Amino acid sequence: MNLPNALSVLRIFFVPLLLAVMLRRDIELDTGAFVITKEWLALLIFLFAASTDLLDGYIARRRRQVTKLGKLLDPVADKLLISAAFISLVELGRVPAWMVVIIVGREFAVNGLRSIASAEGFQIEASDLGKTKMVTQVFSVSLLLIAPTGTLLAEIAHISLWLVVLFAIVSMIEYFRSFWSRIEAPSAPEPKPSKLLVMNKERKDMA
Repeated sequence: MNLPNALSVLRIFFVPLLLAVMLRRDIELDTGAFVITKEWLALLIFLFAASTDLLDGYIARRRRQVTKLGKLLDPVADKLLISAAFISLVELGRVPAWMVVIIVGREFAVNGLRSIASAEGFQIEASDLGKTKMVTQVFSVSLLLIAPTGTLLAEIAHISLWLVVLFAIVSMIEYFRSFWSRIEAPSAPEPKPSKLLVMNKERKDMA
């Protein structure tokens, strides 16, 4: 397993750790100089895990280590991390459940679409809008984790959540449009053999 794939696997392993920290109520890390609360500890874990998404893609392209396994692991790791974070925020009462249903449902829909595309013999590459969605999700989760209720930061976090929902819907529509355009595109006709090749074949048949 190369380094980019190892980073994707590491991101998956961070998911249960993030869930354990977010859903426990009695976690504090006392460093002696200051105390790290559960929210800040969860934020550190989440940001570290999310940063591996940038690293694995960069390293894979720089070292030319893009593999089929990596193309499978990377989006799965992203979706597990984001879905776990948002579902935990619903449990903590910081995010409406219907919004998370849209966000997570979009991830399942796009994953299924990519599986169908792969079975049809082509791939749906990540769009710029999809990448923007991921950045917006990381920003929104980070604010929702640490923003005290009733503060300006909490209002900004709520606005960012609406942006996540908007990007989720718009990017899903873009993926479906890309999929249908590939499905409905006429297949390229097979090239006709040249006259020279036909003549050579006829000579071989006559020999």
